[in-house]
Amino acid sequence: MKKVLMVCLGNICRSPLAEGILKSKVDASKVFVDSAGTAAYHVGELPDPRSIQVARKYHIDLTDQRARKFTIEDFDEFDHIYAMDQSNYYNILSLARTEEDNAKVKMILNESHVGQDREVPDPYYGGDRGFENVYTMLDEACEIIKVHLEDEG
Repeated sequence: MKKVLMVCLGNICRSPLAEGILKSKVDASKVFVDSAGTAAYHVGELPDPRSIQVARKYHIDLTDQRARKFTIEDFDEFDHIYAMDQSNYYNILSLARTEEDNAKVKMILNESHVGQDREVPDPYYGGDRGFENVYTMLDEACEIIKVHLEDEG
């Protein structure tokens, strides 16, 4: 089974959306998807209500998710670790112990915009439209991730 981890700062906006979107696209018996944050601000909390709302609009339920903090052990548990932005990318890499750990970490939008290091903007202070925009970006990237996972077997 392939294991994919989505990571943002607080694990209440972007990474829960990415987790829910990818889960909706893959076979759960072949791919496990989770999310985490590099900060512990919201551990144990539900995703932001606006993330829940935009996901629900596309028939994805995020209400079984709870925020958790990224740990070093996540490198052992997951095959692919996707960061939503550069700050979190570098925070994840700062915990990497080996080149193998480093190789697991990617910027998620490099899947849909190869080599451009684009960031998924944090919609927390961006109003409701920001969540819709983030959903669209993540949906495009997750579609490509799904194809890569299928190709990996």
